[in-house]
Amino acid sequence: MKILILSASFFLATQMDAQNTRSETNQPDPAKKVLVVEASCGQCNFKLKNQPGCDLAVRIDGKAYFVDGTKIDDHGDAHAEDGFCEAIRKVKVQGEIVDGRFQATYFKLVKKGEKVKSKSKSK
Repeated sequence: MKILILSASFFLATQMDAQNTRSETNQPDPAKKVLVVEASCGQCNFKLKNQPGCDLAVRIDGKAYFVDGTKIDDHGDAHAEDGFCEAIRKVKVQGEIVDGRFQATYFKLVKKGEKVKSKSKSK
């Protein structure tokens, strides 16, 4: 019985730690501007065709870019009712566009009902 409890405790502890380190994009840089942009599945909703599957993308100033630095499933089930394959969501981001892809250094979903000023200008 002790082994079972110890095993369960170890499993839960490692899973909680994994949630905290899942994405390297969870802290904004206070020296950089945070943009509020649209995010969704690049293939399902932004009509990006240059790679197969379902991949996270952002739309900045009307142009869509695949995202590096975080993945579509890091933010919940992509095929849920409010998932990125089914909906276009507002997100707060920091990063830059490099070689036609958005390199995210910060990426956070805007909560439903949260008031944010949409600003999608990129430097």
